[in-house]
Amino acid sequence: MVLQRLLGGLGGGVGIPAQVTGQGDEAPYKTMLTPTDGDLGAGEPAAMIAILAAMVAGQNLLIWERTVLAQEQVRWGYGSPSMAMNQGYLWWGFSSAAAYIEGKLRLVQSTARNTRSKTVTHLDVNQLHNYVAFTLVGMQQNDKNTMMALPEKREFPKVGQDSLLQMWFECTTAVVVTVGGFSIPITVYE
Repeated sequence: MVLQRLLGGLGGGVGIPAQVTGQGDEAPYKTMLTPTDGDLGAGEPAAMIAILAAMVAGQNLLIWERTVLAQEQVRWGYGSPSMAMNQGYLWWGFSSAAAYIEGKLRLVQSTARNTRSKTVTHLDVNQLHNYVAFTLVGMQQNDKNTMMALPEKREFPKVGQDSLLQMWFECTTAVVVTVGGFSIPITVYE
């Protein structure tokens, strides 16, 4: 392919046309979001822990947000259920030294001004972490057979520049959160 482009660009009798990709072409890639990918960067984990630590049962709050970058379009999740081992799997866990915060996590996509929001999925966080220990390492899942899959949510439109990826949390059992993290799959189109 590279040789064809080089030879095609030479012109004059080589006979192999150059292949040009149009600007409308989108090349998706899979990636995982972590707390530091939020708009607050390195300050995001501490900000999330502070919000979760102050929650009381029944509250539903925005706990994390990422603005979609220029020239990107994004969807929550990656892969397809038809190829189960190649789809995205997630984990999410926040705890005190003795208990996990419990509730429902909503993954939301929203317009830049929050005038239109769509809940992409609503998850019980009790299914999203291990119960090995109340540490960041102890709560991480890494066995795809026990993790929850999050394939690319193709039933929702891609969100573009300045749109927001958000996490909302509805607390059912509050604890004074001291540690936590997550890894959630997304598909990025450029």
